[in-house]
Amino acid sequence: MQIHPDPSALVELTPLWAGERFPSGRPRVPDDVLKRLHSATTEQAWGVMRQAGYHRQFAGGWMQTHPGTILVGRAVTSVFFPHRPDFDQVVVEAGARAGNTAADKQNSWIIDTLTTGDVMVTDIFGKIEDGTVIGDNLGTAVASRTGAGAVIDGGVRDLQGLAGLGGVNFFCRGAHPTAILDVTLGGINIPVRIGPATVLPGDVVLGTPTGVIFIPPHLAEQVADVAEDVAVRDVFGKTRLAEGVYGSAEIDVGTWPPHIEEDFRQWRRDYTPDA
Repeated sequence: MQIHPDPSALVELTPLWAGERFPSGRPRVPDDVLKRLHSATTEQAWGVMRQAGYHRQFAGGWMQTHPGTILVGRAVTSVFFPHRPDFDQVVVEAGARAGNTAADKQNSWIIDTLTTGDVMVTDIFGKIEDGTVIGDNLGTAVASRTGAGAVIDGGVRDLQGLAGLGGVNFFCRGAHPTAILDVTLGGINIPVRIGPATVLPGDVVLGTPTGVIFIPPHLAEQVADVAEDVAVRDVFGKTRLAEGVYGSAEIDVGTWPPHIEEDFRQWRRDYTPDA
């Protein structure tokens, strides 16, 4: 057994991604795309993916440590299973071969792989009591390594400490004072299930007040483009409404008629954001 798949396996798992990859084989969506996605909404991302045939990429119903802070980053996936002694021994031995000697701290094995712009995405089958993947110590490590946060389909502990960390957000199913117990790490950077969504390593995680949506890397730039276009159209629409050029019924429609679309294209040529 391997805790980390071979790079060739990750390339095979994500064949639609033609861009840069990490040495592990995980897709590396560019930093500038991640930055642009901070202004995207869940609905904008959902619309793009729905059109592309990705209908089950959203998971809702979360507790957030920093409500209102947008979470964006590249997924590092992991999964835990209920403890079984023989399986756990296999994992401990595989971890030791990979240099992970802390057999009783398998959650730390995941954190050791994280880097800037990553989001730790962990499936621990919704377990909250004895399913606390991070507390404020490991949460501090996640924050310092990623600058982003985590999505944990399970629990956290030391919620007050996690809430005191700046510039990050942790999505989880609940908080509990117990430590993680009676689970075994099943793998890192493998396909996992978060709620109804299938998440692959390198997916772009977008966490908003609505919930978490997982964007396949080859669609990330398209979502950023759509988000920026929607934002500019919103400025144009409000500007023309304030000027009295159009009525609300003309602007607040799904598709503008040709004469408004032409007006928008001409206006956009001279538009400077934040001017």
